[in-house]
Amino acid sequence: MIQRFQSLYLLLTTLLSLLFLSGSFLNFSNGNGTEVTMNFNGILESSVAGKSQMIRSLLPLLVIMLIICILSFAAIFLFKKRKIQLKLTVSVILLTILFIGLMLFYAYWTAGKYQLRPVIGFNTFIPLLILVFGILAYRGIRKDENLVRSNDRLR
Repeated sequence: MIQRFQSLYLLLTTLLSLLFLSGSFLNFSNGNGTEVTMNFNGILESSVAGKSQMIRSLLPLLVIMLIICILSFAAIFLFKKRKIQLKLTVSVILLTILFIGLMLFYAYWTAGKYQLRPVIGFNTFIPLLILVFGILAYRGIRKDENLVRSNDRLR
């Protein structure tokens, strides 16, 4: 049900994960004109001459973000089954933490191996927003579940 705040948080989580899938999420530069870009196709190195080559594939990040998107979207429609919705939301939170960890690992690996400095943009902070909205949705679902339990005790 869209009137519930946790459904709005889950919708925002879905939309942010779809937004994150488009474009690059982290750029690196070294001042010599060499730029390295991290997107879901992989880690791409482009030089001043305009040549671009793939350094490494980032397929695990793509798979995790797609699963986050699908689970958060599916959780919106499970408002009548709060326990399942709660489990899906916990899964989204854990997958987001895993995604952030893998993204940081690849970023440090790339920066260390090629002696580059990261150029942080807006897309870099989207996983943190996904995590925050996932936690807010979890709290809202938990509050609804506790309210239903307290009403059942009164009957």
